[in-house]
Amino acid sequence: MRLSSTNKVLFLPLLVLLVFSGMALASDVQQQLMSESTVEKVLKKGVLRVGMDTFVPWAMKDKNGELIGFEIDVARRLAEDMGVKVEFVPTKWSGIIPALLTGKFDVIIGGMGILPKRNLKVNFTMPYDYTGMSMVAHKDKAKGFGRLEDFNRPDVIIAAKLGATSVVAVKKYMPKAQIRQFDSESQVYQELINGRVHAAVGSAPTPAFHAIKHADKLFMPLAENFTREPIGFAVRKGDPDTLNFFNNWINYVASEGWLKERKRYWFETKDWEDQLQ
Repeated sequence: MRLSSTNKVLFLPLLVLLVFSGMALASDVQQQLMSESTVEKVLKKGVLRVGMDTFVPWAMKDKNGELIGFEIDVARRLAEDMGVKVEFVPTKWSGIIPALLTGKFDVIIGGMGILPKRNLKVNFTMPYDYTGMSMVAHKDKAKGFGRLEDFNRPDVIIAAKLGATSVVAVKKYMPKAQIRQFDSESQVYQELINGRVHAAVGSAPTPAFHAIKHADKLFMPLAENFTREPIGFAVRKGDPDTLNFFNNWINYVASEGWLKERKRYWFETKDWEDQLQ
């Protein structure tokens, strides 16, 4: 349908008004998103609250009760580059995502594997690290075991941390085995040391550390990790500003070699062991 000259005169101002109204609305939405982003709130408060749980050597307590480890270094460097303080919020792994969603902290930096099931609830940054599942076994209970198939039996009991990707790995690769899940990593390995389970599964290199520390009772049945998974920060959904900043920060510290250097120190040396309790 063609507009008459009179209608065109009336229509054009209306069109201009709609265009400018739409631009103003878009600007308001953008400003609201920026003001509500986690990064902006952290900068205003001057504190970055980090949700984490203890995993050797990701996060541990030293002789003075202070947190140390790879993830602790990452979170502290992130806060320093933001010009804010860091506050660690220790949280049981099984409830760490719900705690993030309810606002108990701003971000999860805790060796969290990027899994589709988790990604439905939170947004992940690009990977800043890669890890994999490893296994340590009891010398008596798992005598002669040297393959995953040896542990995939109904009479085999494997310990893993509740809510961790180690549980997913056991169910996928050793579905016939029994799984005992514990709230803390220390409980997992104590159960193994006490000989109440055949093996424990966890993120490398923790199982290897326990095999070295308790060489009289434990051994590494597999030569290599049996999974590989990307690790990322987890943030609440609907916050592109925060996701953008964290991704660019990861790119920055990775390109300068800092992440690689910190990973080498915590995962390839034992120079830090004398700091532990």
